[in-house]
Parts: sequence; C-alpha cells; structure tokens
Amino acid sequence: MVPSEEFFRHAAECEYMARFSHDPKSKAAWHGMAERWVRCAELAKKQDHERHKAKAHRKASSRWAH
Repeated sequence: MVPSEEFFRHAAECEYMARFSHDPKSKAAWHGMAERWVRCAELAKKQDHERHKAKAHRKASSRWAH
C-alpha cells in the first residue's frame, strides 16, 4: 500500500472514533491524532511526488548524455 493512502486511512479511523466518543477530551484527542495522520499523509505524498520528479529528471538527463 502507498504510505500516504495508509496514513489517510488511519486519519479516517481516528475521525470515526472521534465521532463516537462521548467524552470531550477523548473526542479532542482523536481529532488531534487524525490531524497528525493527515499531515503525515500530505508529507508522504509530497515526498513521493518529489522522488518521482527526480527520477524522471535523471532518466531524461541520462538520455541526453548518450
């Protein structure tokens, strides 16, 4: 599984738990965890995009070298 997709899935699970929590502190904790998972997912997505971009650049550069 792609890390960003897995992180978004964890975020969704935390939001689900927050929705059904009765205690305000628990609800806030679940929302906080969901937000952190979303940030992790966005960072992983950005890093994956940059990695693919660099890989494509290296391929293009190597074609010019020959």
